Amino acid sequence: MIQQIFNFLLHIFSTLVAGACLIRCLLQWQGINLTLGLLNPISTYLFLFSNWIVLPLRRVLPNFRKLDSACLCSAYLVILLKALLLAFINPTSQSILAPFVLAIFDLIDLSLSGLVGIIFASIILSWLAVGSQARYLLSSLVNPLLKPIKRILPNTGQLDLSPLVLLIAIQLLQIIMANLKASI
Repeated sequence: MIQQIFNFLLHIFSTLVAGACLIRCLLQWQGINLTLGLLNPISTYLFLFSNWIVLPLRRVLPNFRKLDSACLCSAYLVILLKALLLAFINPTSQSILAPFVLAIFDLIDLSLSGLVGIIFASIILSWLAVGSQARYLLSSLVNPLLKPIKRILPNTGQLDLSPLVLLIAIQLLQIIMANLKASI
């Protein structure tokens, strides 16, 4: 029971911190300034959960074009720490490299799950909060992924099926990643 509680709390902590790092990375990739007035509530959360690991890494890791390598590396390190702690608590016959590889799969899965959340939030806000700043932010994150799909799909009028196609593609990727992870 104590081990389950520890696993649960560790999962919550790693998801919050790594998720904050990944959101920072995505926002920078899209060129969205976190210090603007519209993003103050979001940036407060992101900075609170991620500055302690991102800022020291930012001193030694350069950005690669639009990719914030410090945020991406921070997310990986948090998930790796979780994998190493779980491997220490539950020793198995896995190789010593298994936690490092499993952390990559977990990072990809967290990214895909976060993207699903962003897509759903964008869809819901497109129905409820037309013209809101939150909708604008979410659409600016999702639209680059939807544009190629919209070019391929036939025009169906007001019903946009591109988010559904993207969600199906993400689900397929998650199934593939889960099967690859299980084979390790």
